[in-house]
Amino acid sequence: MDISLKENCRYALLVPTSMGLRVTPEDGQPVRSAEVLRLQATSAETNVASVSSYLGLPVKVLTTFVKDSPFAAFIKSNLRSRGMDFEGPEVPQGGPWGYRHQINVADSGFGSRGPRVWNDRAGEVGRTLNAADFDLDRIFGVEGVRIVHLSGLIAALSPETSRFCLEIARKAKEYGTRISFDLNFRASFWAGREEELRAVFSEICSLADILIGNEEDFQLCLGIPGPEAGGKDIASKIDGFKDMIGRVRKEYPSASVFATTLRQVNHANSHNWGAIMLEGDTWHVVEPREIHVLDRIGGGDGFVGGLLYAILRGWDPEKWIRFGWACGALATTFLTDYAQPSDEEQVWSVWSGNARVKR
Repeated sequence: MDISLKENCRYALLVPTSMGLRVTPEDGQPVRSAEVLRLQATSAETNVASVSSYLGLPVKVLTTFVKDSPFAAFIKSNLRSRGMDFEGPEVPQGGPWGYRHQINVADSGFGSRGPRVWNDRAGEVGRTLNAADFDLDRIFGVEGVRIVHLSGLIAALSPETSRFCLEIARKAKEYGTRISFDLNFRASFWAGREEELRAVFSEICSLADILIGNEEDFQLCLGIPGPEAGGKDIASKIDGFKDMIGRVRKEYPSASVFATTLRQVNHANSHNWGAIMLEGDTWHVVEPREIHVLDRIGGGDGFVGGLLYAILRGWDPEKWIRFGWACGALATTFLTDYAQPSDEEQVWSVWSGNARVKR
């Protein structure tokens, strides 16, 4: 099946996001034991877009910044280093108790000690994202975008960001831009807003061409009945996902691609990694196989990034899931939470299991 993409676009991929700071200990240590911490710029959506930007496709980021903040300057510098264009309003901090960029504190775990992540999002400036701050007719109608990738993390961040994502999806549809949506359910974001957010997510799904999420995402975000209780082995998980997608397709027939990843954790540095994708009426499955993990955070975003890159390149569908799988595996070899592929050959070497030196 072919997903036709709009031609003559300035940007291959557009991502709305709330940029933040990622703080990680060195040498795989737990946060409470670390004396040296590394600062990074982060967001799940730019993690996805990094695959395309590092491999040479034009990417644009819609976000918002704290005015005159050194951390905002740090984030902008990072986005430039990844080859990403960006735009968004500068919001005054409003004093010591005003706005700031979110903080994500994470250690990578080691061996039998699993990683731990702690999010501090109080005062997050990204919660103010508003479509009125962007000329969407210029972005989609004049500059042009082939695919816009939306995340449930942004859609559920605040009532303002929910409307923001809805308006972007509607405008993208109006101008013929393909829409990718990763549901990314987070219980803490949904607390007390279940009815409101289910309506928002349902409309975005009705407009989307590509839907990404696990069984829990589709059940909790959309109210789609899940599979009957069964075993926890991989075969049961694959069957359960297939059952779920059959019901999702009936509710949201405009989507033609559905995907999710499969992960079994052997220990912090060894996972069995797989993926499932339905395109049209054809299932594609990558059976889980072992990958070695330096830092697991961002593997799922790498998968989505690789999948979208392959679609943007116009490859045959069987390559979409393979390239996505390999980009996800590649992302877990970096200390950043995004993949930084040197070239396509490096990604295909990960797929083939070839870790030999290249001179």
